[in-house]
Amino acid sequence: MKKLLVFGMVLALAIFATATLSAADATEIMKQSHLAYYYSGDDGMAKVSMKIVSKSGKERIREFTILRLDIEDGGQQKYYTYFKKPSDVSRLTFMVWKYPGGDDKRWLYMPAIDLIKQISAGDKTASFVNSDFTYEDISGRHWTEDVHTIISESETVDGKEAYLISSIPVKKYKGFAEKKSWIDKKTNLPLKEEYYDKKGELEKIFSADVIEEIGGFPTITQRTIKIIKKNKYTTLTFDEITYNTGLGDEIFTERYLKTPPRKYIK
Repeated sequence: MKKLLVFGMVLALAIFATATLSAADATEIMKQSHLAYYYSGDDGMAKVSMKIVSKSGKERIREFTILRLDIEDGGQQKYYTYFKKPSDVSRLTFMVWKYPGGDDKRWLYMPAIDLIKQISAGDKTASFVNSDFTYEDISGRHWTEDVHTIISESETVDGKEAYLISSIPVKKYKGFAEKKSWIDKKTNLPLKEEYYDKKGELEKIFSADVIEEIGGFPTITQRTIKIIKKNKYTTLTFDEITYNTGLGDEIFTERYLKTPPRKYIK
């Protein structure tokens, strides 16, 4: 009887230790995924084509250049975006200073009225330039803002082995009630994400459509967000991607909102 009791206690402790390890592993996987996705190199730049497709199939195309500077790996970042096409957004510039765990700072330069405006950064789930991507989709949601659990360690997405992880917001959050992420075991990149509302209904799907190695970094060069109920989607295609280009901190200031750095904006 005593042997059975001891065995039961050992088994219970083993199960508890495994569960604890799984929770820690899930958090570490999401951390590494965030770093691989949003922090490749010390800085980065790319030309981006955005295709916004409505429910009726109508397409809108926007083209812009995006610059990124990492102040701290996994921490503060700065983004600078210069729009080229179409004509109604041409020469418009947008800048973000991202503070994980706090509110971002955002500035917008509107060339039509020659005005620099600091804009509210309270809602990270707002649409990014009227697309299906949110501001948070572009610059990332910090892994510490959610509780992560491994659902499966043996998933496959397009022939790639992946972890399936559930993420629940720590605080009240209107972006999603639960997110399911398929994380590539080899590159740590998110291959697919599903976002669910409070009723457990699927709201939107993220997919990594094309992954390439750029400068030694696995990079998602084409990604799509689909809004399920509204039957619409947005695809971002990245071209001329470079990392560790030596971007200076001075570029990410109000001065360059009006006069973009021509060395990088061509």
